[in-house]
Amino acid sequence: MAVYTEIADDELDRFIAGYDIGAILSVKGIAEGVENSNFLIVTEAGPHILTLYEKRVDPNDLPFFIGLMDHLAARGLTCPQPVRNRAGEALGRLAGRPAAIVTFLQGMWIRRPRVEHCAAVGEALARFHIAGEGFALTRRNALSVDSWRPLFDRSAGRADTVLPGLAIDIARELDQLEAAWPTDLPKGVIHADLFPDNVFFLRDRLSGLIDFYFACNDFLAYDAAICLNAWCFEPDGSLNVTKAKALLGAYAKVRPFTDDELRLLPILARGSALRFLLTRLYDWLNVPPGALVAPKDPLEYLKKLRFHRTVQDVGAYGLNI
Repeated sequence: MAVYTEIADDELDRFIAGYDIGAILSVKGIAEGVENSNFLIVTEAGPHILTLYEKRVDPNDLPFFIGLMDHLAARGLTCPQPVRNRAGEALGRLAGRPAAIVTFLQGMWIRRPRVEHCAAVGEALARFHIAGEGFALTRRNALSVDSWRPLFDRSAGRADTVLPGLAIDIARELDQLEAAWPTDLPKGVIHADLFPDNVFFLRDRLSGLIDFYFACNDFLAYDAAICLNAWCFEPDGSLNVTKAKALLGAYAKVRPFTDDELRLLPILARGSALRFLLTRLYDWLNVPPGALVAPKDPLEYLKKLRFHRTVQDVGAYGLNI
């Protein structure tokens, strides 16, 4: 979440008037994240989240995101639900952008996850994957292996200003991953961005998942690899094997990994690390002027990538082969 687009008060009032949620009492921009403009709005009906979808979001993808939240909620997964206006529409237009209002989810995200938080996330991710079965719409992963080289090309010329030698390091990794990337693993709807700030807890109990705007169809185990990278590394860049075992083990209790998924998990983890290294690198070098957003350090994911290069099998993640 972030704020790139400001909204005039009178324009916001007219937009909200189309919903049965009462008048605006307060509005506050949310600075976390990198993709869309988000606001916490409090109306006479209570708190909600207002999202303006920025230029990087394809408007054609919005029915997928909105429909997925409805689908997941109908299957018992706790997540924000789209609020429809009086015309029955979940999508509108505000400040020149597509816009939607979703319900407010109680809870807070965990800044320093402990082992029990990692286990809860592993279980929730597996339940998300199962709940996503049968969703009628599909969306290609626009940030999968075939997109990484074109994305890198947009930053390659300045990559070494972030770290000397970074460009050649990434180029070599691309060569290896493009050759090793799997083609036949179990697929389904994945979250693709289940970082700590997208998981809410109440008194250490997981209360729900948010921010489905990277969700797509891809390898289920790749989603687990994303969570492994997001939740199980310490600030010094080292893997916490106890956290990794808790996350992956809790996932497997709900949806067991196949033998091929386990064998290829180190490759998927490398791919996940490279994907976030590349997007963070691009954002680091291209922060829009005046945006209320703090770009995230791409080198955090270079450290994780270098760790996964040393992994021979899932034993390094605390799992028994």
